[in-house]
Amino acid sequence: MHVIAVAALHGLIPFDLTIPCEIFGRVPGYDVRVCGEARRIRAAHFDLAVPHGLDAIDQADTVIVPGIADVDAPVAPRVAAALQRASKRGARIASICSGAFVLAAAGLLDGRRATTHWLAAPLLARRYPLVEVDADVLFVDGDRILTSAGAAAGLDLCLHILRRDRGAAIAAEAARLAVMPPQREGGQAQFIRHEPPGEAAALDPLLDWLRRNLQRPLTLAAIAQHAGMSVRTLSRRFREQTGTSPLQWVLAARVRRAQHLLETTTLGIEQVATRCGFESAPSFREHFGRVAGLSPSAYRRSFNARPARPRAA
Repeated sequence: MHVIAVAALHGLIPFDLTIPCEIFGRVPGYDVRVCGEARRIRAAHFDLAVPHGLDAIDQADTVIVPGIADVDAPVAPRVAAALQRASKRGARIASICSGAFVLAAAGLLDGRRATTHWLAAPLLARRYPLVEVDADVLFVDGDRILTSAGAAAGLDLCLHILRRDRGAAIAAEAARLAVMPPQREGGQAQFIRHEPPGEAAALDPLLDWLRRNLQRPLTLAAIAQHAGMSVRTLSRRFREQTGTSPLQWVLAARVRRAQHLLETTTLGIEQVATRCGFESAPSFREHFGRVAGLSPSAYRRSFNARPARPRAA
């Protein structure tokens, strides 16, 4: 059983607290424990009775720190100490939104790249100059230390962690239960520039077409031709609306499809490569390993498709 301790601190942002509870609480194999610096936590509009104390952090495999409304409030020494102990013993630690200020106060982000809500990012950078603050991404995966931007980016981070732990199929099912897109890449911009009405939605049919045709050769010129745009216009609108380039989007979509096929079918590696549009099995292995961190064969051995189930009301 993988124990997840969600640290409830005074002034917490309630939405951030519920995200890991809902995402991981729906998946067998996780034991989610909300632990507080006190047994009654003061939030903006209500008080919260917390079932566990900070000692739950000492037994956790993963510790998640939700955002706090007042980033000027001092972090209690025993909170910082609990996080430091968890880090020293190798626990995975993640923050959502302004929870990054708590990790930074504990010294866990020194010398690391991190993110937080774009509004708070300049303050985080000024207050903690040893932290490399990136305000332009949804989340940063530093392996054992992860940080996310605000609000819905916490969902992206938790789904990313679930994908790392249990594979793409389970994470996709959890996303469907949360009525979320299956995957937004961590490097996607925190906010997307909006085009005038009509233009902003113009990419939707194109993205659907790309998903249906991932097995085909998809060059930038071919995509632009199908979209009825110049390559330059396509690239600009794609970046503005998705935060990435057309070919990077296609590569990520191909890897996601490959993950699904590896988890849910017995197709050979070459067959998976062909169905996902990779030129060859070696090319598939190279790109898949770069994105997923495992070879296709190792990924298949590690994950299986046991979908998350909704809890009874």
